[in-house]
Amino acid sequence: MAHAKNPPRLDYLPKMPRNRDTRIGCIGAGFIMADCHLVAYRSAGFNPVAVSSRNPDTARAAAEQHGIATVYDTYHELLADGSIEVVDIAVPPDIQIDVVRELVQGPGHVKGVLAQKPLGSDYAEAKQIVEMCEDAGIVLSVNQNMRYDHSIRACKSLLEGGHLGEPVLATVDMRAIPHWMPWQERQGWATLRVMSIHHLDMFRFLFGDPRRVFASVRPDPRTTFEHQDGICLYILEYENGLRASSWDDVWSGPAREGAEADLGIRWRVEGSRGMARGTIGWPDYPDGSPSTLDYTTTDIEGWQEPRWPEMWFPDAFAGPMAQLLCALEDGAEPEIGGRDNLKTMALVDACYLSVEEHRAVEIAELLI
Repeated sequence: MAHAKNPPRLDYLPKMPRNRDTRIGCIGAGFIMADCHLVAYRSAGFNPVAVSSRNPDTARAAAEQHGIATVYDTYHELLADGSIEVVDIAVPPDIQIDVVRELVQGPGHVKGVLAQKPLGSDYAEAKQIVEMCEDAGIVLSVNQNMRYDHSIRACKSLLEGGHLGEPVLATVDMRAIPHWMPWQERQGWATLRVMSIHHLDMFRFLFGDPRRVFASVRPDPRTTFEHQDGICLYILEYENGLRASSWDDVWSGPAREGAEADLGIRWRVEGSRGMARGTIGWPDYPDGSPSTLDYTTTDIEGWQEPRWPEMWFPDAFAGPMAQLLCALEDGAEPEIGGRDNLKTMALVDACYLSVEEHRAVEIAELLI
């Protein structure tokens, strides 16, 4: 078979808004905001103008670090600032609905919201948030930032160009040890809503919505608070025959107890005309490393190994804000709008229901 000489151009970077001066107010000043959002926003030339936190000292430290002029002691004060056009919310999921409820009751100067994932404590709460924003005429988007990991966007480019053909099998193999947040203990859950939600949303981004899911979980031996969903295994079934599966292993062996570590995240997509495989650089944080992509097709000779300097943490965090700003400019639905994200939240809830009832769950059962 003859091979094409030139590999395809991969569109791995997000589209940027024409106007980057939109005034952004930031609620929350913890790790995700201070070390990811604000770093990425400054690099992209966005305009965060105010920050608040439940701990005012934390907000002041983030403001000083990133050159933000205004610090509010509470998010109530920030929401009352009539100059703010977009609000970026980075608070625990069980608090997020209270912030949105107050925001939508405001005078109407806020036009867009970037909410943190998960969008609430469960699907029902997420639906309330979506409906509140729709009723108030506020454009809602969700920070599902793995969609903007550069290897994942490059794979999406391959799929959209038809270079891999019809998808047959997709897998994720995660061996990583997260830092659990204190609010997870009061929620009573660990991996599915915090880590697996990335992979479930990524599968939706790449392939669309599955018909059903089967999930199996067990507690993580290292995690001390009570939980069920530590190590999570799940299989997505698509109507066209595609199967997608992930092993989300937050134990990863006794790497914190004296044994050698073998950590990393690897993904793979096999199609009828090609195959792509990649790594996700997040487990290297804080040192960091770019994610990678290798691919081969029936039209191109050998393995192609494109590389880039950008990393998921923090560079990919510019993407969710960029697509919200583009949506506001164009009067269009965001790429990761709240209504679309309800399907990701339903998929997560379907995993919990599958675990509880020991069966494959149709996603339509949760979409109420």
